[in-house]
Amino acid sequence: MSITHQLLLLIRITKSRNIARRYFVVNGFDGALTMLGLLTGFYVSGQNTLPVVISVCLGAAIALGMSGMTSAYISEAAEKRRELKRLERAMIADLGESAYGHAARLMPFLIAIVNGLAPFLIALLIISPLALAHWQPQLVPNPLETAAVVAFLIIFLLGVFLGRINGRFWLWSGLQTLIVAAMTALLIYVLSPLK
Repeated sequence: MSITHQLLLLIRITKSRNIARRYFVVNGFDGALTMLGLLTGFYVSGQNTLPVVISVCLGAAIALGMSGMTSAYISEAAEKRRELKRLERAMIADLGESAYGHAARLMPFLIAIVNGLAPFLIALLIISPLALAHWQPQLVPNPLETAAVVAFLIIFLLGVFLGRINGRFWLWSGLQTLIVAAMTALLIYVLSPLK
């Protein structure tokens, strides 16, 4: 059996697909909303020196990724150990070397990677217009605004994805997440003492 088939089997055994998908959306949304908040804060303050904005956003992206990875690993490893022990008690057998035992040890790593990579990669995508503008200023004339538009678009698409998973109307679900993003940006704008 190939590694891919083994991995898919372990994911199916532990029902980790839904968990990983949920973590991807939740932490991806956190990453996108955090970047939108930073971009809005920089825009309102007028402090938009690109190297500073890029460094702050990249620092936040790395912190979100590390936080997502470690928190997911700690919680999922504990959950999978608990599930394995409960199953072992029910079956009155040691399942440590079984497929389920292997899955219980491997899945927390995979879920942690998904949970950490989601906000990090989404944040990188959002700040990519800033990096382009830094290296080639003529390519992106309004980098903060462009990056904010990318953030809004990604937040909308995450909502659409959630709507499709839940069987809800995709447009309504996308608009709901967009409303949350707009309210966040508006709150930052209204409450900012520097505007």
